[in-house]
Order: sequence, then C-alpha cells, then structure tokens
Amino acid sequence: MKRLTSMMGSVLLGVLVVWSSFAGAESSSARPAGAPAQSANYSVRTLALPDNNSGDIGMDYITYDAATNSVWVPGGNTGAVDVIDAATGKVRQVTGFPTKEVEVGGGKRVVGPSGVTVGAGVVYIGSRGDSSICAVNSHTLARGVCGHIDSTPDAVVYIPTTKEVWVSSPSDKTIRILDGKTLKEKTKLTFEGAPEGYAVDAKNGRFYTNLEDKDRTLVIDPKTRKTISTWEPGCGKDGPRGLQVDPAAGHLIVACTTLAKVLDTAHDGAVLSQVDTGAGLDDMGYSPVTHMLYLGAGTAAKLTVAKVDEKGQLSVVAQVPTQTGVRNAVVAKDGTVYLAHSRFANISGLIVVTPEK
Repeated sequence: MKRLTSMMGSVLLGVLVVWSSFAGAESSSARPAGAPAQSANYSVRTLALPDNNSGDIGMDYITYDAATNSVWVPGGNTGAVDVIDAATGKVRQVTGFPTKEVEVGGGKRVVGPSGVTVGAGVVYIGSRGDSSICAVNSHTLARGVCGHIDSTPDAVVYIPTTKEVWVSSPSDKTIRILDGKTLKEKTKLTFEGAPEGYAVDAKNGRFYTNLEDKDRTLVIDPKTRKTISTWEPGCGKDGPRGLQVDPAAGHLIVACTTLAKVLDTAHDGAVLSQVDTGAGLDDMGYSPVTHMLYLGAGTAAKLTVAKVDEKGQLSVVAQVPTQTGVRNAVVAKDGTVYLAHSRFANISGLIVVTPEK
C-alpha cells in the first residue's frame, strides 16, 4: 500500500503544471516584500532512476556538468552514480561503489557514493561506503584512480587554480586536500567547527565554506590555505548550509534552513538582502548568467525561484509546489531545474522543474 501510494503520488506529480500569476496592474511599490516580481509558469515531473533493487534511492549532493550537459546523481544506497543527459533524458550508470550500513538518528541507513564535483574532463565522486574519492571520465564514464581518507567524506570540491580536490569531513572538523591527479592526500585543514557547504571563486582566489555548528562563513585562500576572513551570516542555531558565489557581481549567497541571504564579498560579508523559502533548505542552484537562484525547501515542499539584481537584492519570481523531502537544486543551461530528495521522500528519481516557453 505504501508503494502504491508513492507511485500514485509520483504520477500525479509528473503531470502537475504549476501556475504562479499576479496582477500586472500592481505597482512594484505596492507589492509586499518578497512577493513575486513577475508571473511564471513551470511544469513538474518525476524522472525515474534505477534503484538497483534497493527499493529507493538515497541522495545528497548532485551536480550539473555544463561541458557534457549532464546531471550527476550519486545514488548512495544503490552503490551507483546516475548520469543523466539533460538533452535526451537518457540515464547511464557508474556502478561498483561500495556501500555499508550505519546508524543515523537511532535507525539504520545504507550509505555509499554521495559527494560529487566536476573537474577538468573528470568528475570526482566521494563515497561514504569506504571513504574513497574516485575520478570518473566525464565522457566515457570509465572509472579512474581512487584515493582514500581516514574519515567520512561529505562535500567534494575541485579547485581549478591549484588542481586539487578538497574534501570536507564534518565528523572530525577537517577538510582534506588531495592531489587532483593521484588523489593522494597532501594535507588537512582543521577547524573549530564542522565544515558544511562550499563555493569556489577561481577569479578572485577564494574558497568559501561554513561552520554549521558555529553559524560562521569562512573565506579561505586556496593557495596559502589560510582563513583570511570569518563572517557571521546570522542563520541561527541550525547554522548555514549551502553556498553559491557570483564573482563578477561580488555576491556570496548563503542558504540557512528557512531562508537564503546575499552577502557582499567586498564589504566583510555584509548582508544585502534575504528571502524566505520555508523550512528544509539545504543546498541550492544558481546561474551567474541569468542571476536566478533556485531554492528547494524539503519540509515546506516547494521550490522558490528568485532573482538577484546588481545590488544584491533578492526578488521572488515564483514558488512551485514539489513534494516533501525534495531539495538540493541544480540548474541546467536551458533553465531546467533538477532536485534531489532526502531519504524520507520515498521517491525513486529526481524531481524536474521546467520553465514553460
């Protein structure tokens, strides 16, 4: 019955078309703060992915590779990474990642591949199953060299200026720095809090991460590996989560659990604006080309689409109903938004939100 209900929910969701419209005669001065700045139409569907007989798919990080126009989805408990062609919807898999059962919140959970980042012709996959980081050819999907760390990997980040892979491990409050070719550990950075989220500003030579349990955002020089600034985004006790950066505009966007904030990178992280998203925000998608921000709130079960202007002011374009547990958006070059989900969502696939032409 539970599976039947889930299937019915997915079918209904796959045909849902969401219309967000507002009176065109309303002036901008009369519009309430945070109200949509324009009308927008979006369709919502479920893109099924193979669960490899696991019954569901555990997801965390996903990413978009513009060079191959593909979305990479580490499948955690399935021991595989799904690679979706954004143009055709065709799904290929990279299989063979180890999994293991762990205790989480008093229950059991199977973990495996989870972190993902795009490098130069390769995609790096971090796995909680065996604490490995492996290189995968972004075109052929051939597995390459793998490295290991002595802690559980979370975020995996390629730094193009140093040709390194930085791997965060909140459990021991470290970031491990690996050689981009050999994936051997070069050094580790230790912090007073748990690193969460990341953004790379290659243009200005900055790496951003949060200390989730300290409500701080750190600015790190990738070459010297020194923390050059510490900012306080004011997310509260649940702390900051995901990060996005727009180097040209000088904006750093911080996801709290119920809202997103734009920080001024040229003025010590001063908060320029914020927008409410509803509960359950974790990571987010952003397009520096269109300055559009995509915020999936898993508890609130909605996607907020917002625009960031040149002054760092956020305005909501649309709010699209999704499904409980749906979060962690990435956006393709055509504006299609892909959202992962938590293990509580009971969905074997991605939620795809497409702007109507």
